[in-house]
Amino acid sequence: MTATDPALTALSQGWCALSLLHGRIEAHIERALQAGHRLSVREYSLLDVLSRQHDGEGGHLQMKQVADAVVLSQSATTRLVTRLEDRGLLERYLCPTDRRGIYTNVTETGRELLEEARPTNDSALREALDEAALNPELAPLVRVVESLHAPAEGAGLPA
Repeated sequence: MTATDPALTALSQGWCALSLLHGRIEAHIERALQAGHRLSVREYSLLDVLSRQHDGEGGHLQMKQVADAVVLSQSATTRLVTRLEDRGLLERYLCPTDRRGIYTNVTETGRELLEEARPTNDSALREALDEAALNPELAPLVRVVESLHAPAEGAGLPA
């Protein structure tokens, strides 16, 4: 394939459209969460991921798993955890069976804020998708997003 190959051009255009859709959705949700709850998209995502942990075997995520789930580096995730811990939304504690491991849990205050913010997140997502669906370049991607289903429980990272 050459740089002017039509397949590469189409692939590049598709990637640009996907990137545009993601950016628009994230910016719309960011504004709504900041205005209504003083949360960023990343903070909301982190609270959401950590709220899905459980106490059973394999129920607590390692920091790398958390970082992967919120699409941040481990160091950026650690800084984000620290910020939310400082706000009283998260707490860290040593793993009872392996003193080298540190777990992060959502506090009651964090769970309450997450539940208050969830309808805002969901509504902003719907609004952003509806707006994007009016753009002929983005409409096919919106249909794909709307057709996706959450992965089955236990099949990887939390939904």
